[in-house]
Amino acid sequence: MLEIRNLHASIGGKEILKGIDLSVGEGEIHALMGLNGAGKSTLSYVLVGHPAYEVTEGSITFRGKDLLQLSPDERSHEGIFLSFQQPVEIPGVPMTKFMQAAINAKRKYEGKEPLSAAEFLKLMRERRKIVELDNKLTTRSVNEGFSGGEKKRNEIFQMAMLEPRLAILDETDSGLDVDALRIVAEGFNRLRTPETSAIVITHYQRLLDYLKPDFVHVLIDGRIVKSGGPELAAEIENRGFEQFLV
Repeated sequence: MLEIRNLHASIGGKEILKGIDLSVGEGEIHALMGLNGAGKSTLSYVLVGHPAYEVTEGSITFRGKDLLQLSPDERSHEGIFLSFQQPVEIPGVPMTKFMQAAINAKRKYEGKEPLSAAEFLKLMRERRKIVELDNKLTTRSVNEGFSGGEKKRNEIFQMAMLEPRLAILDETDSGLDVDALRIVAEGFNRLRTPETSAIVITHYQRLLDYLKPDFVHVLIDGRIVKSGGPELAAEIENRGFEQFLV
């Protein structure tokens, strides 16, 4: 599904990614772990096409297409979704209008008719239950006045509505209490299909205990220095990242 080869990327003239190689197959969950500043979030921003980041070398192929030739909105319509580490508030933009516009833009890209108001509201009710999102929150502006946990649930709700092929979860567990973490993780698990994949960026094993990744990668100074199975996350939990520093 996703093939990253020798990826180098910079921001403001400073190189952050220094040769990333990563393959993600359909239905796979890959965990990306590392110290702050290692390049984990930079990789997520490059994948979704953040304009501040410049790819200076390498290639990214997503479902047979050259991702670097696609605009950010085209990447979203192709099925890439990013759950932000710190979701932003959008005052004055109601959640319902925001999601309806996003879904119908994707359907237009796919050559489909837009959902009617009744079809959209039915879908919204069904998907809201998955992450136990309070109905009152969907009537407010996007993330405005939401707690940290509510913002993260709202991100997973948006993912449920858009049904991406590749979900990138950038420290979704940051700031969540145990109950909120469980709800968010279980919501994600309910959305999984044999065709959907994920890159999970985290510092801790606790989220991975719920999501059960197929592969774990350690990112140090812009490079993946070690890859393995779920046992690698347990090793990091016990020994930290210092063992990978040179």
